[in-house]
Amino acid sequence: MHRQPLLALLERYTQLHPQERVVERFTAFVNEHPDCLERTCVLGHITASAWIVSPDGTQALLTHHRKLDRWLQLGGHVDGESDVVQAALREAQEESGIDEFDVLAGTATQPLDLDIHRIPDRGAEPAHDHLDVRFLLRAKSEQLQISDESNDLRWFPLDEVRHATEEESVLRLGRKAVIRLAE
Repeated sequence: MHRQPLLALLERYTQLHPQERVVERFTAFVNEHPDCLERTCVLGHITASAWIVSPDGTQALLTHHRKLDRWLQLGGHVDGESDVVQAALREAQEESGIDEFDVLAGTATQPLDLDIHRIPDRGAEPAHDHLDVRFLLRAKSEQLQISDESNDLRWFPLDEVRHATEEESVLRLGRKAVIRLAE
């Protein structure tokens, strides 16, 4: 079953974060929708993203998303990829222009965070959910190249991210990253 690696990852997340109820919604969705890894699953689909820190770990990379018009972590659709960490790495490379990342200790099989957020309708595409699996990556370079999906791409000192966005899911991701980096 192509969803089995994702279900195993969700089970590991549940064991480490039993208080986070979002994982129950993720697991139910994955079990109920065999096409959950594809954009064609119109109710929603799995996405993968990354909280990217600079090589020295003092800054976070955010993109000003062209379609959503706000500062967010980098990421996107998994497009059928059952290894969501590989999808997160691919998206990080495509959206930042950075070639190499380290998946930080313990996160290759363990996401940093899970989030479900609503994507508004746009043209012929109806509103749907993104079930986002989020990882912590360290860039091996600070050299950036803005993709077509972004208005801007910028490094923010970790303690200044809150000035760039009020998105609670992004701020929560940043808080979790700071804790993980301190371990």
